[in-house]
Amino acid sequence: MRKSNIAKGDWWAPCPLHHEKSASFHVDDQKGFFYCFGCHAKGNHFRFLQDREGKSFIEAAEAIAHLAGMPLPPREGRASQKTEAHEGIYQILAAASGWFRGQLDGTAGEQARTYLSSRGISAEIASRWALGYAPPTPSGLVDSFVAQGSALEHLVAAGLVIADPGKPARDRFRNRVMIPIRDRRGRIISFGGRALQPDAPAKYINGPQTPLFDKGKTLFNLAAARAALSAGQPLVVAEGYLDVISMVEAGFGATVAPLGTAVTADHLTLLLKAADECVFALDGDAAGLRAAHRVIDTALPERAHAGQENPA
Repeated sequence: MRKSNIAKGDWWAPCPLHHEKSASFHVDDQKGFFYCFGCHAKGNHFRFLQDREGKSFIEAAEAIAHLAGMPLPPREGRASQKTEAHEGIYQILAAASGWFRGQLDGTAGEQARTYLSSRGISAEIASRWALGYAPPTPSGLVDSFVAQGSALEHLVAAGLVIADPGKPARDRFRNRVMIPIRDRRGRIISFGGRALQPDAPAKYINGPQTPLFDKGKTLFNLAAARAALSAGQPLVVAEGYLDVISMVEAGFGATVAPLGTAVTADHLTLLLKAADECVFALDGDAAGLRAAHRVIDTALPERAHAGQENPA
């Protein structure tokens, strides 16, 4: 058995990138380098986070800078302005998540709590997933946020508020259970809303396309699923938000879902970057079968194209 020599910065352990029991994973802390004699993975701090958590290089650099307590160099020109504008939307969405959570826990959220309970979602599970509730009042969120100093245009840019010319601003989501949608780094970029009234025009609605959110290029729960994938769990694609929550709570942590749309080529790209293969767990009804056929129709041309580019 290889033993670590902490004083020399020499570490040995079972590899966190594949399943094993022997200590084949070596880290040379002096050189900032790792190598696994089992799966032959190798690299530096950045490569480790990219392989272990599926981060991009920029995401890995940001994570390491945060751990080290060091700010990254500021971006210049338009990139800096764009980053600042996006940061404002992230802050609005994070605050909205807290507001929806408060509504779910309050008197107004009783019906939503009853619905979640009927779906097997306890208060603890709702808290873990930051589920919330949008009350039926037409402007509860917009009135609250504007009163606290938020700019109406920022609420519109975040996809939370509709402001048509000549009409009072109104909340986009009303009388719905609210589910945060997160990006690859775990930041909230939009919301999905599940209607509580049976005669609602749409059972589920998502926020609109924004500078942060494109539902055709986003998979629900992908950020958390990447950590489960690195632990060896299979990648599963379910149909909707609550299906994902139920699957994850049942132990299938690497479960994701498209956001109320058919699986797109961009979705497939995300899936195949995350894992070599995935399992589609769709409903067995007619709608589920149609969805499965659409996946096949989308996947086969993509795989054929990939084979032409990489014939080996």
